[in-house]
Amino acid sequence: MKEKNDFLDKIEADWVTIEVTDKISGKLFRRNFPLRYLETDNGVVLFGETLDGKPSQINFLSEVALTKINDLLGKGPEHGHCDSREES
Repeated sequence: MKEKNDFLDKIEADWVTIEVTDKISGKLFRRNFPLRYLETDNGVVLFGETLDGKPSQINFLSEVALTKINDLLGKGPEHGHCDSREES
């Protein structure tokens, strides 16, 4: 069994609760949706269905994930993440 202070590297749920405050009335609204939720270091993914019943997903990437992608695409910094330099 995990202790309360253990770090979670992944959070998953089959339902999502969304809370919004209406900007005109100031009233708080809460809705439950049957969306699969997955959160990791790389961001958040919501899995659901389109109006046609086809699977769909939305990805919200974290800053960590965007940095990794830019590094892989060659758009990262011109030097390594460490202070060491490669000898030629």
